[in-house]
Amino acid sequence: MCRVLQSFIFIKYKYLNYLFSIFMNVSIKQLQAFVAVAGCQSFAEACTLVHLSQPALSISIKNLEEAVGGKLLARSTRSVALTPEGAEFLPVVQRLLEDWDRSLDDVHNLFVLKRGKLDIAAMPTYASSLLPEILVEFHRLYTDINVTIHDVIAESVVDMVRDGRVELGISFDPGDAQDLNFQPLFLDKFVAVLPPQHELLKKQKLKWNDLQSATYIALQRPSSIRLLLDKTLLDHGIELTPAFEAHQLASIGRMVATGLGVSVVPALSRGQMEEMGALCRPIGSPLITRNVGLITRKRYPLSVATQAMVDVISAWVSPGKQEN
Repeated sequence: MCRVLQSFIFIKYKYLNYLFSIFMNVSIKQLQAFVAVAGCQSFAEACTLVHLSQPALSISIKNLEEAVGGKLLARSTRSVALTPEGAEFLPVVQRLLEDWDRSLDDVHNLFVLKRGKLDIAAMPTYASSLLPEILVEFHRLYTDINVTIHDVIAESVVDMVRDGRVELGISFDPGDAQDLNFQPLFLDKFVAVLPPQHELLKKQKLKWNDLQSATYIALQRPSSIRLLLDKTLLDHGIELTPAFEAHQLASIGRMVATGLGVSVVPALSRGQMEEMGALCRPIGSPLITRNVGLITRKRYPLSVATQAMVDVISAWVSPGKQEN
């Protein structure tokens, strides 16, 4: 049984190599000409189908027969018929032409955005605030494009773009990254997050010094937000020692809403914090901001679908549209 299987595989392999060697020297026009003549059983009628003169059609068939090594059509003064080899070859050619047409349609649909898949990595603050409305607009314009959102922390957004797992990331400026492009969209500020009834709510705008006497909740290191805040405050002689730390902004929001303490989060998270029951106030002195933008890989062209998403995002988040 094993020898029979090995023989079958060998024969199949030889046959595929034979077909490959043939089609390396055969054009689509020649195959189309063969199918047309076989279907019409007439060179004169086939000329109309393939838009060739009769001499040009005859040359195409002749070249095809030379490539395959024998006669595919038996000609007489009155009729044209398939040889036994031609009859066996015909369904193979028909399938190849069908696959060819389908492939052309598929790639055309990719270019005209009638088909395709798009993966985006976005930090949760953006994915849960601005992105949903942008996706509504994108879906209205390009109904047939399937979009997958990977809502991951800012550092993971950069990693996913860098590794080629996604073409497009939305996050903070990754800094001096030689292999990445960064297209700024807007500046995100920070807001203080306070429990209901907290005494600091009496102020419409807070300073960082105002938080020094409160129980402070912070993001865990090595969060890029935590590192930015710690460094900037240290440069201004301000130190906030956290009593509690959490990995996710959603956890911080819950902790603040229950009255455990106060925190500071990107302004993009304001809606999420308030939905949990916490209240927010602008915070400055010093004013700390971060650029939010689009991250792509250098030297890698974007697919048509990804470029369309970039265009929609860029148009949607224009200067003045997003208030932070």
